[in-house]
Amino acid sequence: MLGTKPSEDLMEDLDALLMLGTNFAYTKFLPAPGTAKVVQVEIDPTRAGTRVPTDVPLVGDVGATLEALLPLLKPKDHGHLQRYQGKVRDWRERMVALESPERDPIAPQFLASELDRLATNDAILTCDSGTIATWAARHWQIRGGREFYLSGTLATMAPGLPYAVAAQHAHQCRQVIAFVGDGGFAMLMAEFNTAARYGLSIKVVVNNNNNALGQILWEQMVLGFPEHGVRFGEPAPDFGAIARACDGYGVRVERPGDLSGALGNAFAHEGPALVDVACAEQAPLPAVRAADPSTVVLADGFSCRTQIDDADTGRRAVHLAELLNAAVRGTDLGRFPERRIAHRPGDRVR
Repeated sequence: MLGTKPSEDLMEDLDALLMLGTNFAYTKFLPAPGTAKVVQVEIDPTRAGTRVPTDVPLVGDVGATLEALLPLLKPKDHGHLQRYQGKVRDWRERMVALESPERDPIAPQFLASELDRLATNDAILTCDSGTIATWAARHWQIRGGREFYLSGTLATMAPGLPYAVAAQHAHQCRQVIAFVGDGGFAMLMAEFNTAARYGLSIKVVVNNNNNALGQILWEQMVLGFPEHGVRFGEPAPDFGAIARACDGYGVRVERPGDLSGALGNAFAHEGPALVDVACAEQAPLPAVRAADPSTVVLADGFSCRTQIDDADTGRRAVHLAELLNAAVRGTDLGRFPERRIAHRPGDRVR
């Protein structure tokens, strides 16, 4: 979800892994024990070797340790590096293909790419947990002095706005952008008033995907749970009006052609600003192209399936109801006819 296909491939195609000051929690994405030599540099000795068996644990400051190690390294062939640089270029081309300004409602990929295009080269981006983190991780490019902060281990709900307040307080001359979801912003929207009160020029961009908790919605579908507590009915809050009530800049954008101008105006505003963007409700679909052509992809009945079909991978998307039905009846999925079962928000799967 948060990484790239080339980075996942690389983790399965290496003979040595150097971990620098990281307590990487997602161990299933690390090399299997015994498949690679692992060197970990960690200032806290209690964290050395906690995620993956470590062949060489080095306890100390990363900077000082690297300065001592660099003279001992010998140049090697760059063929492996160049191969993965090519994969990264291919991945980025695929991401750019999803950033179309022609899609209506506004695609979250297009919104994230516009943030990347318009932000300064030393901007600080903060992010909520959920689908919003996926769009940021895939379409926000780290260049120059840029930084990117999100709750990577705890997956804390709604950290993007308070992160931005703290970052702007510490770096008042830098551009600070909170890229958040409508669910997360609704939880801690009072912190926008905190920014206004203390004169912090944070820029808040809300990926508003139909007044719902998107990540939990997709998890419930994939895990087979009935949809519960993830959609919020009318009246939908006017986040732009809330920003203006706090004496900040606030605007709502519903058409792709208006997005660039609204972001530009918000970024130029001297005080805190908010842009509420009505985006398409879209699942952060993993790269199904990497799977074997015979792979059957489990998808929900609307967004995921549409994305798989649009990707033209030749792979079959199976609705959760089909999967459960096959399990109950002991039927081979390969014998199902090519049909689709409609799934509406709120439906129970029996």
